[in-house]
Amino acid sequence: MHPQTYILKNHQVSSLTYADTFRYGVEISLGLKNVDVQPLNIEIDNALFALNSQSKNLPDVAVSQIESDLVLTCGCSAVKSTLCEHQTLVLQTLITKPDLKVFFDKKLRHEKIKKAAEAYGMADEEDLEKYFGLKYDAKQTSVVPINPELIPVDEKSTSFLKSKLFAKNSDSPETEKNESTKQILVFRRNKFQETYSLELYDATFGKNGKIKAPFSQIDPLNEVWNHEKPEEVRFFTALAKVQKNTEWNDNQAIDFIVKNPLSLNFYISENDSISANNLIPIKLENASLGLNINVNLKEPFYEVTTSVTINEHIYALQDLKIRFNCFFQIGDRLVFISDAEMLPIIKYFAEKRAILLIYPSKFELFRKEILDAMSDKVSIAYAFIKKKNEEKSIEWESGYEVEKLIYLTDEKNFVNITPVMKYGQLEVAVHSKKQLIDVDPNGNHFSVERDDTAELNFTSLISRLHPEFSEQLADGNYFYLHKQKFLDDNWFLDFFEILRENNVKILGFNSLTNNRLSPYKASVEISVASGIDWFDTKVKLKFGKKDIPLKVLHKSLRNKSKFVELDDGTLGLIPEEWIKKFNSYFKAGKLEGALIRTPKSKFLDILDLYETEVLSKETWAEISYLKSKFEHFETIEAVSVPMELNATLRDYQKHGLNWLNFLDGFNFGACLADDMGLGKTIQIIAFLLIQKQKHPEQQSLIIVPTSLMFNWLDEFSKFAPSLNIASHYGNSKLNSKEEIKGFDVILTTYGTLLSDLHFLKNITFNYIILDESQAIKNPESQRYRAARMLLSRNKIVLTGTPIENNTYDLYGQLSFACPDLLGSKAYFKDIYAEPIDKFKESRRAEELRKKISPFILRRTKKQVIEELPSKTEMLIYCEMGIDQRAIYDTHEAELRDYLQHKTDEEISPMHVLTGLTKLRQICDSPSLLPDDEYPNEVSAKIEVLLEQLEGQIADHKVLIFSQFVGMLDLIKKALLERNINFDYLTGQTKNRAEKVKNFQENREVRVFLISLKAGGVGLNLTEADYVYLVDPWWNPAVENQAIDRVYRIGQKNKVIAVRLICPNTIEDKMLKLQASKKELAGKLVNTEADIFKAFNRKELLEVLGR
Repeated sequence: MHPQTYILKNHQVSSLTYADTFRYGVEISLGLKNVDVQPLNIEIDNALFALNSQSKNLPDVAVSQIESDLVLTCGCSAVKSTLCEHQTLVLQTLITKPDLKVFFDKKLRHEKIKKAAEAYGMADEEDLEKYFGLKYDAKQTSVVPINPELIPVDEKSTSFLKSKLFAKNSDSPETEKNESTKQILVFRRNKFQETYSLELYDATFGKNGKIKAPFSQIDPLNEVWNHEKPEEVRFFTALAKVQKNTEWNDNQAIDFIVKNPLSLNFYISENDSISANNLIPIKLENASLGLNINVNLKEPFYEVTTSVTINEHIYALQDLKIRFNCFFQIGDRLVFISDAEMLPIIKYFAEKRAILLIYPSKFELFRKEILDAMSDKVSIAYAFIKKKNEEKSIEWESGYEVEKLIYLTDEKNFVNITPVMKYGQLEVAVHSKKQLIDVDPNGNHFSVERDDTAELNFTSLISRLHPEFSEQLADGNYFYLHKQKFLDDNWFLDFFEILRENNVKILGFNSLTNNRLSPYKASVEISVASGIDWFDTKVKLKFGKKDIPLKVLHKSLRNKSKFVELDDGTLGLIPEEWIKKFNSYFKAGKLEGALIRTPKSKFLDILDLYETEVLSKETWAEISYLKSKFEHFETIEAVSVPMELNATLRDYQKHGLNWLNFLDGFNFGACLADDMGLGKTIQIIAFLLIQKQKHPEQQSLIIVPTSLMFNWLDEFSKFAPSLNIASHYGNSKLNSKEEIKGFDVILTTYGTLLSDLHFLKNITFNYIILDESQAIKNPESQRYRAARMLLSRNKIVLTGTPIENNTYDLYGQLSFACPDLLGSKAYFKDIYAEPIDKFKESRRAEELRKKISPFILRRTKKQVIEELPSKTEMLIYCEMGIDQRAIYDTHEAELRDYLQHKTDEEISPMHVLTGLTKLRQICDSPSLLPDDEYPNEVSAKIEVLLEQLEGQIADHKVLIFSQFVGMLDLIKKALLERNINFDYLTGQTKNRAEKVKNFQENREVRVFLISLKAGGVGLNLTEADYVYLVDPWWNPAVENQAIDRVYRIGQKNKVIAVRLICPNTIEDKMLKLQASKKELAGKLVNTEADIFKAFNRKELLEVLGR
């Protein structure tokens, strides 16, 4: 690399930002801050810049864009490992000034040329740079045609052409040849007054250049309409203002006049009338101006003398004349005193003939109150004072402690930021000219030498902290920023943080108008430890030295505020990223004192919520263990199947038992969601046997639908006779805690839960288990609320259909089994249910799956098909309602009475057969009885059947058999009401083959209703894998024929056959008779009439017994 060159590889001016100049450049010294950067020569992608300074000879800087690299060359001696300060300054100027940047920014250049090309009608030309170039003149860039013959044709240019081409001859006969008319400005003395007015005139100049009469006065406001350039319009507007204000105290207006953009001639007339002979030419100028005060000790006084520095030339104040209130007149020059704050000081000293005498006893007061106050604007020299390091006083050899301060004050909508250095007890704004004076113990004044390097570094530090600061100190001793920029976007917090890191003390922040913000950034410390059933999160939030209690933070977040109130009344600003984190912490857990307690069931959330380093070793080890076990289900420790279980568990059922036992070890609730027929009941029975071993003195409560009460009792008696089971239902209710203690398991129904909640909610159970837990899927239901009021060490829910309609179904069931796992109802609905169901958000679905997967175990038939027998038969008991049971009891008693009071010879087989058929019809629905004896279509079996279908038809096809066509019609009606597609086959059906094909091939048809006799033979229905026998037949062979419609050659699925039985009815007894006389019944009972061949009168009475 050339020693004078620095190359920005793969950078173009168009993409560079102001921040990039700090990244690749160095800090710009104060001496360069006000240097004017102008191009000596500039063209597309190349420029040579001059750095114009009155006090220094600075090198030129060349900039070239060569393909993708930006090359900057400077002849200074600085090593070009980075941009030197001259290159940095030029690059900053190039980036921030569009009139320069356009030469290097192709897009910006194209936009500028295209806009100018509109006047030529060429805006749509593809390559505009073939026709137009850029010209930089008078600090402005304009677009010019490359071919000078190309002219614009728009309103402005045509008006100009018309004025040139069709101008009327306005020369009057009186106007002499070679004479001209020009505008002039005259300071005219007002008659009878010592004041002057500044007036605008049209004046005639002869060919010798001398001014001639007549003079025509002009209203400057009329001239406004004759000029377009902003600076010229401001000039005439300012002139009009000055004419109205004869006090000459509008500095801004006078400044515009002094700039004189039209280069008009100024004159002074000491008379009140204007003539060519009394006009004295004068020049107005803006100059670098400073007031100097020299203080000396001339016994017996202190003498204060003044001088003025104008463009580095020093004048004694008494030698200068102040004209028009704000000008120094030096010969034919009027030098504008532009500093409005310095002007009264100058005028005061001028009135005192530039010399003041102060008696010594008052000098210290005068120095502090007057001289120190003006030291920021005025250069003050104390000729009689020695510097501190020249002082011989022993007491002062130790030196001053130096401290950096920032003072904040507000002025309207702005915040002023004043950097101050404190030397001992003396404070000075770092950019002021103030000389520090102190008094030693002997009463002698001495000068304290300021640390220029430290002050310069301090100023430099502040100027780098906001882009607007870089040029502000030229205007005063402070930086400033609009309040919105200062307070918004947390800028002030980062600003203060950097200041404190550099040992700068900040003063005045809380004195700013309407400001209660804390000046400190939030400091956050998090730690997570493991408790018994939860993880304890400790949050330490501080602002400076102020600790924020967790409940105060929680209250602010609940109120959706980003501030917390500190005990000193200030408001701490919670960082945006921490608001999200804190909200997540509180949503995952509960506030308890100074801790957030998160249930251990949310162990996966802990990994998502917290960084690893805030977790204690024990917490990390525990979470890692749980995560590993749930990710690798097969590694969960096996538990021995209880010896008391009268059954052999399949492998997947053993896994279910291991899983339940593993969760129990952590007091985690569970949702066992296996498909119907896979043995959820037997897994729970085995688990309860283990629980009896662990907690022999404790009881568990199982809540089931009324229809399944008998199933559970039957399963317990069959598979776990060692468990002492109580039925808290109907007339066999338990009445006290003491009674309950005598049992291992209490069985009750959802209906009983509601009616006996006052009793059950006061008992603490070991486990509460809900079967068909979709019964509490609605969190607004009475069942759900009642279930949540029950007390237990742990909970399990059982369901074959955890989701029936939508994702929200999960909430009720899992919030019971695993409290707090899913948050509040509103949170679950907003975060999971609606995004998943309405908007199909896969990310939320996966997030929910991950959250609940450790606590839901679901195996479908397809997943465990290899372990299933080809055919599984089940019973579901359907408890009749009060009305249906009353009808049944009436007809049963009538038939039983008939048989009891008749001899074998007197019994009419037809009467008995009719009575038996009626009893079976009532079990289905009393409305099946002939003659519309009971038109009400009540049916416990249809209610149970519909509950089962809701969870199965999405993934399975189902056959429903009934001996009674009337029952099939009732089921048909219920399916139509629920929009469930089905086919229908009875003995009257003509197109049997078409019906079978439609069921087999049409995916929309999920249910096939078939009369037992019509569907018993000749059908192949292998698409179905669930079979429901709504009403049992005397001969099991007939039922098996129906089941075989599914379970036959071509069936790939394992078949589950379900019999719906009303307990304590003829159906219940028929099953027992089938078992006891299975062989005989299978041979003899093919029709109802055959019953008398298989059963005698005594056995028939047993069937009717209760």
